[in-house]
Amino acid sequence: MKLEIARGLFLGLALSVTAIAAAAWQEPGPRVLEAHDCTAVDPCPSAPLRKQIQPVVTADANLLVLMFGLSGAMKGEH
Repeated sequence: MKLEIARGLFLGLALSVTAIAAAAWQEPGPRVLEAHDCTAVDPCPSAPLRKQIQPVVTADANLLVLMFGLSGAMKGEH
């Protein structure tokens, strides 16, 4: 294969890879949300997912002893 042909193929391949990368890089721009964009069935696209309310867990004595032992082990105490 001649050098000119190889150089042309390489240039074409490089440009196509660059074009594909630029197309993949495109992100949607900022837009104003309207009231009709948010319905009860379909939540807003920018709305954060709401967490389920977790019950409050209290620490018992065994957990406190474990945490105290781990903190002492991290300091290098035996």
